[in-house]
Amino acid sequence: MQVFTMTEMLPAFLLTLFAGLSTVLGAIIAFWGGTKNTKFLSIGLGFSAGVMIYVSFVEILVKSQDAFTLEFGEIIGESLGLVAFFVGIAISFIIDQSIPDNINPHHSLDVENAIDKNDTESLRKHRAPLSRVGLFTAIAIALHNFPEGFATFISALDNMTTGIAIAMAIAIHNIPEGLAVALPVYHATGSRRKAFLYALFSGLAEPIGAIIGFLILAPIMGELTLGITFGVVAGIMVYISFDELLPAARVYGNDHTTIFGLVIGMLIMSISLILFKL
Repeated sequence: MQVFTMTEMLPAFLLTLFAGLSTVLGAIIAFWGGTKNTKFLSIGLGFSAGVMIYVSFVEILVKSQDAFTLEFGEIIGESLGLVAFFVGIAISFIIDQSIPDNINPHHSLDVENAIDKNDTESLRKHRAPLSRVGLFTAIAIALHNFPEGFATFISALDNMTTGIAIAMAIAIHNIPEGLAVALPVYHATGSRRKAFLYALFSGLAEPIGAIIGFLILAPIMGELTLGITFGVVAGIMVYISFDELLPAARVYGNDHTTIFGLVIGMLIMSISLILFKL
């Protein structure tokens, strides 16, 4: 069983907390009416996807296969790593499909249009009643954030450089999620406090997910458990990238801003991994 010290766990937890609480920044944007120039957000979301896709295939999935290989040999080890990877994708898909489309923020990314119009009646038409939709959106995002928090925490425990990159990517990803939670609540109630708390609640699911996942796995942590964990984490992050980040990047920008952010994210992640090994 692998034992982690508090000195190792605290920075990893703080990174996960930082990533989760970035939903609050989305709430603040909702309060101040947002901005019509969303190209920077589009590049940021593409950047997040690039970081997560690159590190998943180049670093985390490889760690999963290496851990399995130590237990079962090369062929079976690589195969089991791939099985764990697709299990991670399946878990994310099941969570995503368990949330009705009308309250799933990743299926209705029209938040910025609502901000540009600043039209309460339009918001009521598409998200009525707004306060109820805000609550269910917060719950939906919280469900998504559980595995994201676990992925960030485990990655940071294994490699702080990788953990920081993933935490930053998740943080950028969580800004529009906080916006999706806070905007309908704020327009329905006029209460910044309530909108802020809803966004905060959805973000806190990430550190909670990290704690619960670690407590379950810590007593049995070994090569086999690490192989399963890293494979599943890689699958979760790839699913998030293709199902959430890249579509959102295109909504807030266009094909060019999306691919620009994607390539820059991969480039910076590749350089950081090389520098870490020097």
